[in-house]
Amino acid sequence: MAKNYIQAVRELSGGSTTIEYWGEDINTVNFTKGTPIPIADIEAKAAEIEIRDSHIHLRHKAYPSIGDQLDMMWHDKKDGTTTWEDAVQAVKDANPKS
Repeated sequence: MAKNYIQAVRELSGGSTTIEYWGEDINTVNFTKGTPIPIADIEAKAAEIEIRDSHIHLRHKAYPSIGDQLDMMWHDKKDGTTTWEDAVQAVKDANPKS
């Protein structure tokens, strides 16, 4: 969740607030520039981001390895097939954006 806290501050402040951040605990946020944002607002935004971006993590795990994808592309070009496009589309269909 640490990544989402940082992203939440960026989105809430439009990038105008700078923070120092240590560990997983939201209470360790130290604002070094800009207007401090209430912890409750950061937590709410982080939860929103977690839901909004959940498909990204699921897709990342489901995609074939880069090596396999490159091999699919090479064979598709050579054979006139769409194996790679079909594989990518299947992952996207199984893990739609929220």
